Amino acid sequence: MHRIMGLDIGDRRIGVAVSDPTQTLAIPLKTIVRKDDESAVLEITALIKQHDIGRLVIGLPYLLDGSLGEQARKVMEFTAKIRGRTAIETVMQDERLTSVTAGQKLREGGKKRDRLRRQIEAATTGQRLLEARKKRDRLKKQIDVAAATVILQAYLDDIAAADQISQQVPPSL
Repeated sequence: MHRIMGLDIGDRRIGVAVSDPTQTLAIPLKTIVRKDDESAVLEITALIKQHDIGRLVIGLPYLLDGSLGEQARKVMEFTAKIRGRTAIETVMQDERLTSVTAGQKLREGGKKRDRLRRQIEAATTGQRLLEARKKRDRLKKQIDVAAATVILQAYLDDIAAADQISQQVPPSL
């Protein structure tokens, strides 16, 4: 059974998560810093080969009213570039509020964003400001990979629920 990869595609970073071999759990993998589309697509295709990926789940950022906005258009354009490089199945997953959920989960796990914000505000010297920016960048990368994990886990839960329902339906007489 192939693994499934989840992507949270942003303008600056791409969060990447993979499923376990049983396609039950989403595991955070990494954050790709998006310098340009070509290098990002090459890195994604390398990860697809490295982790024996059979399907891509890409978060599509619907607006809260259910429509697609500018960021969704950008995600679909980038997805087309990935599809041009690989033949694996690609599925779009609603990702509304996944970054918020990911941030909450990180905070629950001990990552205190408010403390970091206070450190940034309190930093007056160049060195402390540089350290605070590095911490902020690390937190943003953690949120991106966590968002990819939330997107993928939602998809895995959806397919598990669909399998469970199909197993409960009695055969027709």
